[in-house]
Amino acid sequence: MFPPPVAYDTVIKSPINENITISYKEPDPGTCATAFSTQKQYSGYVNLPPFTLEPFQQNYSINTFFWFFEARTSPETSPLTIWLNGGPGSSSMIGLFREMGPCMVVPSTDGYGTTTNPWGWDRSSNMLFIDQPTQVGFSYDDAVNATVDLYTGERREPGPSAESGPDWLTLNGTFSSGHEANTQNTSIIAASASWHFLQGFLSAFPQYNPGSTPNVTTVGPTGINLFAESFGGQYAPAFAHFFEDQNARRITGDISSNSTLEIKLTSVGIINGLIDQLIQAPYWPRFAYNNTYGIEAIDQTTQLNAISDFQAPGGCRDLITQCRADMKTNDPKGDGDDQTTNTACQNAKSACDLILAASISPGRSVYDIRVQNPNAFPSYAYLEYLNSAEVLGSIGAKVNFTETSLDVFKAFIATGDENRGTPLTSLASLLTLGVRVALVYGDADLICNWYGGEAVSLELARNLPTYSTNFPAAGYADIVVNSSYVAGQVRQYGNLSFSRIYDAGHTVPSYQGEAAFTVFTRIIEGDDIGMGRDVDLSSFSTEGPANSDFKNKVKEQPEYPCWIRAMNDTCTSDAIKNINQGSGVVKNGMWFAEDKQYSSPQSSIVIATPGSLPSSDPTPRSQDGTPTSTSIIPLTGVYTASGTPSPTSRGSQLEPCSPFGYIALISVGLQLFWQ
Repeated sequence: MFPPPVAYDTVIKSPINENITISYKEPDPGTCATAFSTQKQYSGYVNLPPFTLEPFQQNYSINTFFWFFEARTSPETSPLTIWLNGGPGSSSMIGLFREMGPCMVVPSTDGYGTTTNPWGWDRSSNMLFIDQPTQVGFSYDDAVNATVDLYTGERREPGPSAESGPDWLTLNGTFSSGHEANTQNTSIIAASASWHFLQGFLSAFPQYNPGSTPNVTTVGPTGINLFAESFGGQYAPAFAHFFEDQNARRITGDISSNSTLEIKLTSVGIINGLIDQLIQAPYWPRFAYNNTYGIEAIDQTTQLNAISDFQAPGGCRDLITQCRADMKTNDPKGDGDDQTTNTACQNAKSACDLILAASISPGRSVYDIRVQNPNAFPSYAYLEYLNSAEVLGSIGAKVNFTETSLDVFKAFIATGDENRGTPLTSLASLLTLGVRVALVYGDADLICNWYGGEAVSLELARNLPTYSTNFPAAGYADIVVNSSYVAGQVRQYGNLSFSRIYDAGHTVPSYQGEAAFTVFTRIIEGDDIGMGRDVDLSSFSTEGPANSDFKNKVKEQPEYPCWIRAMNDTCTSDAIKNINQGSGVVKNGMWFAEDKQYSSPQSSIVIATPGSLPSSDPTPRSQDGTPTSTSIIPLTGVYTASGTPSPTSRGSQLEPCSPFGYIALISVGLQLFWQ
């Protein structure tokens, strides 16, 4: 399905940089069903011509896709939050449609539509979802037509059907070039591209710049919240450091203050982030062997051997140290073009990948230790929805949607980016500047597990005199998200916090929507994360036990469908074999061995579709498509606790699961995407 021709509502040059072009439109009503029809949305592209990123190498065009949503109430005075998924190479549409966006995709009798996500983060903030780096999601360098094989991922010249096998195994479409050289290949260069993107976006939409004041012509600091997930643990520190460095250069006159905007952050949130493998890597085997779910994914001998390998001379730890030393000497600006540094950092990644591989139990999900692969929670339905002609045209997409770009992933692997930076130094500088830093971890994730996240928070605190004793001394307080439920625990002192969310995998909002929203809102409002109270963070400290020792219960894993656009992640080996042989049927993007296995959705479901809003508001649903009651879940506001519920209400409040479920292992040899 090739994207239809696009007619944008607006195509303008940036008021502060005429080389930057912003092309956007308002999506057709119903494309993403927000809580209120009065909420404005804008989607489109910010174009950066070649050489915009100088002194970084960039001889290609950058067309960065964005989707913006107004807050449900008072958007003119609401904060602005940027959301980034990880990968590297994973689209932020994952967050929008599978985690914490204003809407979610649900099935209907004739395809898919959307319904309101009651716990979307637009409840408390204007939201900006960005597909980056270049070639991720809807973003592209050059648009080219091709036929893609859904099993191998290989492309060829566009044709009418598959050369062999069933027609539904290959799809025609328009994609970015696929050239690894035509993307940013380090987090630092990606930060530069995103800074330029924000210069264009905020100059085109000054009404959503939190630094703007009504009736005042000057633009003040933007006060942006930056939230990122998974490999976003690399992005967020690098981006924040770059933004603050640009702010300083504006003051010194190194760059013009008249033709640039200050990008001042008020909070940085990292969800199940890969922040520093030097700290987190040994916690892979520790968590796999001894976790709060009582699951021994590996035996004790394997655990001890993996930790020994990490510490061994020439092992993961030593090679990360060597990588960073080489970068400091040979590539201090993060250009990614020094082969000595790249080789050292690639070697570090290879050694650390062996530690991770030793921590993985065959068949068990690295994103949720409770379940076996294939694991398709939450729903992959959005892949079908976003690639429909109606949606592509509605949002102004120039290319088909691809969830994760292997080309971007390879580009980052080539520089060993995940071990190059000094993220703790960057996060420490943010705390020094008064920026809130929040680490949030679902406690069922293995690949970015909460043991490692907690260790990062303690090491970060150790680097700052004010936090070095006060943060570890802060006890774990319960996170109370409603009158009957404790969703986790938090250690919080000053502007630094670490939250453990019970019964949540790698993508916390997918599993615990209410908890994720509540924690998010308390972070950006500078409140007590445990209770939601208005406190003075300069002196606030949580009280409670020194350790979070709540023991989880494992629930039975439901059956999930086999999604044809994500077969390597969601289908069994037998199913994939049958698919390649052309047997079975495909219904609504799902493969079934027999037609009778498919159950049509209920006709009574109220959904929205592009250009068609139902007469009544779309039925709010949980992440699996199960209807929720609007009388129970109001669509605005955040809970402030007055007390702690009984101990019996802790954990295990998993949203119900149906066949429309998500996350699975994406592998390239031993390589894993930090989604």
